[in-house]
Formats: sequence, C-alpha cells, structure tokens
Amino acid sequence: MNDAAPAPTPAPAPRRRARVRAPELIGKGGWLNTGGKELTLADLRGKCVVVDFWTFCCINCLHVLDELRELEEKHRDTVVIVGVHSPKFVHEAEHAAVVDAVERYEVHHPVLDDPELATWKQYAVRAWPTLVVIDPEGYIVAQHAGEGHAHAIARLVEELEAEHEAKGTLRRGDGPYVAPEPVATDLRFPGKALALPGGTFLVSDSTRHQLVELAADGESVVRRIGSGERGFTAHSFSEPQGLALLPDGSVVVADTVNHALRRFDPATGAVETVAGTGRQWWQGSPTSGPALEVDLSSPWDVAWWQGRVWIAMAGVHQLWTWDPESGTVEVAAGTTNEGLLDGPAAEAWFAQPSGLAAAGDRLWVADSETSALRYVHATEEGYAVTSAVGTGLFDFGHRDGDAGQALLQHPLGVTALPDGSVAVCDTYNHALRRYDPATGQVSTLATDLREPSDAVLVGEDIVVVESARHRLTRLRLPEEAVRVDSVAHRTQRAATEVAAGSLRLDVVFQAPAGQKLDTRYGPSTRLLVSSTPPELLVAGEGAGTDLFRDLELNPEVTEGVLHVSAMAASCDDDPANEYPACHVHQQDWGVPVTVTGDGASRLPLVLAGMDAGA
Repeated sequence: MNDAAPAPTPAPAPRRRARVRAPELIGKGGWLNTGGKELTLADLRGKCVVVDFWTFCCINCLHVLDELRELEEKHRDTVVIVGVHSPKFVHEAEHAAVVDAVERYEVHHPVLDDPELATWKQYAVRAWPTLVVIDPEGYIVAQHAGEGHAHAIARLVEELEAEHEAKGTLRRGDGPYVAPEPVATDLRFPGKALALPGGTFLVSDSTRHQLVELAADGESVVRRIGSGERGFTAHSFSEPQGLALLPDGSVVVADTVNHALRRFDPATGAVETVAGTGRQWWQGSPTSGPALEVDLSSPWDVAWWQGRVWIAMAGVHQLWTWDPESGTVEVAAGTTNEGLLDGPAAEAWFAQPSGLAAAGDRLWVADSETSALRYVHATEEGYAVTSAVGTGLFDFGHRDGDAGQALLQHPLGVTALPDGSVAVCDTYNHALRRYDPATGQVSTLATDLREPSDAVLVGEDIVVVESARHRLTRLRLPEEAVRVDSVAHRTQRAATEVAAGSLRLDVVFQAPAGQKLDTRYGPSTRLLVSSTPPELLVAGEGAGTDLFRDLELNPEVTEGVLHVSAMAASCDDDPANEYPACHVHQQDWGVPVTVTGDGASRLPLVLAGMDAGA
C-alpha cells in the first residue's frame, strides 16, 4: 500500500493566441507623403508600424495626430506611422481635399487615401479614430479606439524594439516619409477672420501658426503676429482659429491646439494667455474655475455675447464661457455627448461646434459634425438650445427650401446679417448658404468657394475665408439666391446587422502593460448608451459604470444608430510610487444598425486591447 499523496495535476500551459497577419494596405486614392511611391507592408517589414485610421473632419482624429507627434519624433528610426484616411463625408472622399488636409494639419508620415473604406473594412474598424499596431514581422499586436493611447503605444513600441532587436528582426533607419514641396502663399489654410475698427482684417493663418493683419483690400499683408513656429509662448500659437473683438478693443483668439484662449492687443502687438493651461481637458477634469487653472479642449471659435466670451469647445462638444471681469471659465451648454439634442442648455448635445455669431438675443452655432445650424437663447429657467437646420450625425447634403428638410455638409462658420438672417459657411459643400428665421427658408448665396470657413460683413459685401484657396474673397450679397439641385447623403459606413430583442453590448478594454484600472476613488469606467431614433431602444439606455450592457431592441424599428460613449481610467502599476501617472481612454461610437431576424446578438466595440485576440 502506497501512502504517498498523488502527484498534483500540472496546470495547463497558457494558451497562445493565434497570431494575426496584418491585411495589406489598399486604397484607390493612392499614397501621399511618399514621393509618389506605392507602399506595401513588405516595404515596412522590420519596423514597428502604427496604422492611424482617421478622417479630417473628426476632432478626435486631430487630437490623435497631435498625440502621435512625440512618438513619431522619439522613435523615428524604428517606428513608421501610416495614416489611412477613411472618409465620413462625401467631400472627404475627394482626393484633393485629402491632400489639403494632410498639409493643413502637418501630417509628417505616409498617408493612404482610402475613399471606399477598403482597408477600414479589412481591419474591421468601427470608429474614428482607431490605431492598430503591427510588429516588425507583420503581425497585429494591438488595437485601440479613441484618444489617450499614445502612452500605452509608446510602452508597447519600447517592448517591441527590445524583443525584435534581440531576434534580429528590427530594422533601423529612415522611414518612407517624403516631405512635399512647400508652396508660397501669403496665407495657408486660414481659419477665421475679423474686421478691425480701423478697416483692416485680422486673419488666423492656422497652418502657419500666426495671426495676419491684411489691409482693407483683403490681400496686402500689413503685419504678422507670431513666430510662425508651433508653440505656446508670448510669440507663438498652435493652429489658431476663432477671433472675437472685445469691448476694450483687444482681440480674443481661440488657440486651438494649445487648448487655450489668448488675448492680442492690436495697439501694442502684445499677446497673453487668458484661459487654459496648454493641456487638453479630459473627463473628470474641472469644468469651471479660475481660467488659467482649468484645461480646455480644442476651442474652435469665440464670440462676445451677453457680457462674456462664448467658446465653441469643439474637442468636447460643448459651449463654454470666459468672463474677463472675474477671470473664470465654465461650461454653458452641452454634456460632452456627441449628437444633436435640443432643450435646456445643460442637457443639450452638440457635435464639434465650430462657428459662433452673436445676433441680439440669439447666439448662432455652426455645429459641424451634425451638419446643423443651431442657436442658444435665454429662457426663464436659463439658456436653451434649438436647431434651425439639421437632423443628426449621419444625414447631410446640399438642399435648399424649408429648414425642416434642408441639408448642409459640415459647416464651420456662421455670420449674422443685417436683416436678422444668417449666412452659413457650408464648408464641405463649398458654398455660402442663408437661413431666414422669418420665413424658415434656406437658400444658397454663392457656390464654387473652396472650403469656406468664416465670413465677415463689410457694408453691403460679405468677405469669405476660402480656407483651401488660401485667401479672402469679397462677394456682393445677391438679392436672390443661386438655385442648386438638391443632393442628400448618408454616411457611407455599412450598417451592422443585429437581431431584434436582446443585444449584448461589450466594450473591450484591457489596461495597457504596466498599468491597472484606477479604482482608488470609485469606479474607473463609464458607459453611456442612447439611440436614434429613441424608439430603437426598448431598454438599456442611460449611464452606468460597467463596460457591458444588455440592450433590448424594438423589432418594429428596422434601422437606426446606437450612440455609445465609453471611458476608462488606468494608472501606472508601481507600488513604490505613491502618486502614479494616470491615463484616460475614451471614445464615442455612432454605430448604424439594421435589425434583422438573423443578425448578431452581441456587439463588441474595442476601446483598448493590448492583444489582437481580445
């Protein structure tokens, strides 16, 4: 008889996930920033490749471009960033527009123009922006949706460099980027303009990081303000946009990529920061307080209205205000949810508000991502938001007539006219439109403009900022509008087929290597779900702290959009550090769905996953 205890059953070896070979990068628009060369993944073998799926209308995508600049510079000999431009709007599928956007936003890496979303589909991407990391042997090792992942990707790149240096599969040296030849123009992708009291114009020369004063002819340069180099000093800006004249004669500037407001004194030429810290606002940060202590997020336009400066905070889909007397900022409208929802200001939804115009008791708003014209007005309870033109995130076009059925395409500017109507810079339609509140009609004032982004009223003329023609264009306001054939569009992403009844929503998040979920002050995750139309969801809408949700879909609603907003906070996992660095990962999805009998019962959305098999 053997009294010895039986040997323990050995633990099974960890299951190795299948390695996924990265699909080829293909797109009918061809390659930019490569000197005319067509790239393949074989050409990039030996490099750590970060594929950035972006579209130039999307503020989150622009944030990611800025996040990646440091990684791109620090690991220039081992990392190749490849942008895959995947359009939302019809205008963004035009190759010339992509060429302009690559220069406008100083994209210093190869870009594949993919107008038909071929590579987007191959990589099963669901949201702008999405980042995919490919190792030097051509395998996908990570995928991240949304902003805030640069730190995690930098850590992963360092691990990949060490691993593949040891294996002999890392190839150092210059990447395939070839800078295009610079073009000499007085302005380069100007954003906004302002008529100064002396008869000159002040223009935000966004791509050159300057303000430019032009003579009354709108052409001759009087002076330039700023060094012309991207920076955050008394002599530098970073992609400035909106301009507003204050009662004291100074000008407040929306210094967009510096996430700040600056004040410029035309008399002395002095520039000072009056709001913002230079850091981007993230969920959980203060939304009011001393202006120089509160983070902002991509302020795109500013307007003086009712004794305060109102700020189109495009980066968080809100309107904020800055009070010069008290030196404070605060949220005035919007929840940070992206969409079109009217009502009390604190409950309204915006989507990249990018243009403002004060007109009496109304503050007009060009809400770019919903292709909408909206306005803020006072009520007995406070402020409220009302939409005049536009229906939501996915419907756009060029259609005149009754405002209830009229369509715009990503407008960036709005200008109050003397008769109480407003002119809209209908940017992606290359048109100047007019909305008349008295009649409820929308008409077209001018076409064949190139990405108009702002307009200034000068006597009987209107001076339009033609951003993609790098100039100001003076037009006489016509008595009758130009007629344009109606065109309607919907975003071209294919709808996801889902089953009626129960649908499991799973937001996949895995804290990056060396980090863990931050639970010191309560739940570190947040999930918000809603739908368009609201009747699509029978149950499951609203906010919660779990990154999963059981939804109930209405079988009588055959199509719609699920709006999902997710956030997760992770901190460096270092027990020896009492104050570890923390990182916020967040993303909004608008997922078009079709309800069918044999559709999927689970909808996975990847917020961040360090393993391709997540």
